Amino acid sequence: MINKVVKDAQEAIKDIKNGDTLMLGGFGLCGIPENCITALVEQGTKDLTCISNNAGVDDFGIGLMLQQKQVKKMISSYVGENAEFERQLLSGELEVDLIPQGTLAERCRAAGAGVPAFFTPAGVGTEVAEGKEVREFNGKKYLLEHAFEAEFALVKAWKGDTAGNLIFKGTARNFNPMMAAGGKITIAEVEELVPAGELEPNMIHTPGVYVQRIFQGKDYEKRIEQLTVKEA
Repeated sequence: MINKVVKDAQEAIKDIKNGDTLMLGGFGLCGIPENCITALVEQGTKDLTCISNNAGVDDFGIGLMLQQKQVKKMISSYVGENAEFERQLLSGELEVDLIPQGTLAERCRAAGAGVPAFFTPAGVGTEVAEGKEVREFNGKKYLLEHAFEAEFALVKAWKGDTAGNLIFKGTARNFNPMMAAGGKITIAEVEELVPAGELEPNMIHTPGVYVQRIFQGKDYEKRIEQLTVKEA
């Protein structure tokens, strides 16, 4: 029986090299691969290109990698909540490619589907369109966007089995399934790891065929990015 389990995050990410491109699941601080990010900080891998919806916050998520100046380029749709990110961007230390969120999602999905490129109306007539092919379909203009290419995808799931099948919980599903399908090597960290065959097949969000390595994570913080409560 197929067994894709590795010991821990350190073993899972040990062959990520300087200069690699990574896809990282998550939205805000929800469903991010915390253990893999921590392991990358400890390993000290540099000059990374990170494809992620956002850049974490100063002391959590990708923000930890930015603090150590491990990220050469961020490809994201939202970059607020991170003062260090802003500082590096304005000082020219960090290259940033801001992409409409739907386009970011579709470029991830296209990578997993084996679609090299697609046309979208998002960004036509804006800075997003600079240097890109524009074609007209039925009287409407569209941009040509290319699928991402990433050596690794790092995702976080609620539950997984030893064959790499994954189930995401609630909004933590977000970008994770698309990222999992899009990387050449996908590393999944899970809150609960079970033997193959224990997951209900109809509940599986990402089939194990997309996952090369899986491990049970630990010490998840599950932070809330912005906590708003009603005054008594």
